[in-house]
Amino acid sequence: MSDPRTLALIDELRLIPAETSWVEFKENNTDALMIGKLISALSNAARLADQPFAYVLWGVRDADHAAVGTTFEPSGQLQQGQPLELWLAQRLQPAIAFSFNPVNYHGTRLVLLEIPAAASSPVEFDRQAFVRIGSATPRLSDHPERLKSLWAKLQPYAWETGIAAQFLSGDEVLARLDYAAYFDLTGQPLPDNREGIFDKLTADHLVQEDVGGHWNITNLGAILFAKRLADFSPSIARKAIRFVAYGALSRADTVTHRQDGQKGYAIGFTGLIDFIDGLMPRNEFIGKVFREERPLFPAIAIRELVANALIHQDMTVTGAGPLVEMFSDRLEITNPGQPLVQPERFLDFPPRSRNEALASLMRRMRLCEEQGTGIDKVIVAVELHQLPPPDFRVEGDTVRAVLYAPRRFAEMTPQERMRACYQHAALKYVCGQRMKNASLSERLGIDPQNAAQASVVIRQALKAGLIRSADPAHPRAGYVPFWA
Repeated sequence: MSDPRTLALIDELRLIPAETSWVEFKENNTDALMIGKLISALSNAARLADQPFAYVLWGVRDADHAAVGTTFEPSGQLQQGQPLELWLAQRLQPAIAFSFNPVNYHGTRLVLLEIPAAASSPVEFDRQAFVRIGSATPRLSDHPERLKSLWAKLQPYAWETGIAAQFLSGDEVLARLDYAAYFDLTGQPLPDNREGIFDKLTADHLVQEDVGGHWNITNLGAILFAKRLADFSPSIARKAIRFVAYGALSRADTVTHRQDGQKGYAIGFTGLIDFIDGLMPRNEFIGKVFREERPLFPAIAIRELVANALIHQDMTVTGAGPLVEMFSDRLEITNPGQPLVQPERFLDFPPRSRNEALASLMRRMRLCEEQGTGIDKVIVAVELHQLPPPDFRVEGDTVRAVLYAPRRFAEMTPQERMRACYQHAALKYVCGQRMKNASLSERLGIDPQNAAQASVVIRQALKAGLIRSADPAHPRAGYVPFWA
C-alpha cells in the first residue's frame, strides 16, 4: 500500500488541467535518454516556476489524466549494462536526489519520478542543460532569456527554503514548533484561530502548504523554532549548538560542563547565553566606592559572536554545527564553513550571509545586531575591558573566534599587540576617527609615562602592513587600517 502523501500528491497532479513545465505524464515510454533529458529540463523548470519538486508520472494518460497503469519497472531496467538509476545519476550534474517510486494507486500500478528543483546551478544531462517549454524539451542555451531568469532564481536560493518535515497535519506542525515563542519574539499578537497562525508562519517561510491539506516545515522553521531538534532529520539535529567547558587550558583536560542544544536557535538562544554567563569566572573590580564582580568576558561580546556563528555557518556542511568552548584562559566559538569575507575585514565589510532569511528573522527578534555592527560591538567591549584582542581565523573548513581572558600589556605576545593595534585603528576609522599614539596607549593599558611602548607597537604594525599613516606629509595626523 502506498503512503497517504504519495496518493494525495497524485490526486492533485491529476487535477492539473494540462501538463505544466514541472509535471509530465507518460504511459509506457521508458527511453533512458528521454528520461535523462526530462530530469534536467523539469528540475530547471521547477526552479523557474518556484516549485520545490518536479514530477514525471507513468501510468497516467496524457489526454484525460486517467490512471491506466504502466509496465515500466525502473529498478529492473538496464542501460548499457548498468541499473537505470545509476546510469542516470552518473550523467547528471550537479548531482540531485531524484527517486523512482512505484505506487499502488487504488489498484492501478503507477510510477512516480520525483525530481528536486535545481538548487545551485542549472541541472545538466550529458553536459547539456535542458528546459521544459510546453511539451518540448529544448536546450536551455537556446533560450537565453530563460537561462538568465534561472540564474536569477538560483542566486537567492538557500538552505532555509528546504523541507525539514513533510506531509504533517496542522496539529503535528503546532506540536513540533514553538509557535507561541515565534509570535512573542517577533512582537506580534497571537491570532485567535489556527488559520491566522498558519498565515503568519507561512508569510515568514517557516511552513509551507503540502498536498492533501497537509503542511511542510521548512529548514528555517525547524532550526529556529523546533521544540526538539531531534524530532527532525539528522541534518537538522546535528546543527544544534553545543557548549563544552574544560577545567584548564586544553581539550585534553577534564570536561567540567557540557550542554547539547535541544531547541531551535530562537527559543534556545537566551537560555544558552545565560548558561554560559552562569559558568563564567568573575574578576573583582575595585571602583571608586564599591567592589564589584565582572565576568571574565563581556556578555555582549559573547552574545554577538554566538549569534554570528549561528547566522554565518554553512548549513550544507553535514554532521557539524556551531560549537562554544570555554577554557580557563579563553572562549572559542566555532562554526562550520568558509567565511564569505576575510577575517581581517569582519569589522568594516557590509554584512554578508549564506542564510539571509535566518539572519533577517533573528535581527527582527533582536537576537543579533542590525546592519552588521555585531563585530564592532565585540571590539568596543574588548577595548573597554582592556582585554587582549579577539582572534578571528579560518581553520580548515571552519571559522573560529577567540576571546581571551584579561592579561596585562607586558603579557601579550608581539602578534597580539599588533592585532590589537590593527583592530583599534579599524574601529577608529569606521567611527570617523584616526588612531594615535595616545589612543593606542589607552586601549592597551599603557601608562602615559611609557608611551614609547605604543610607538614600538605602531612601528611593528606599519612594518607588517596592517596599518598605514593617514597622511605621510603630516606624521601627527594619525594612522588608519591598511585598506582605508
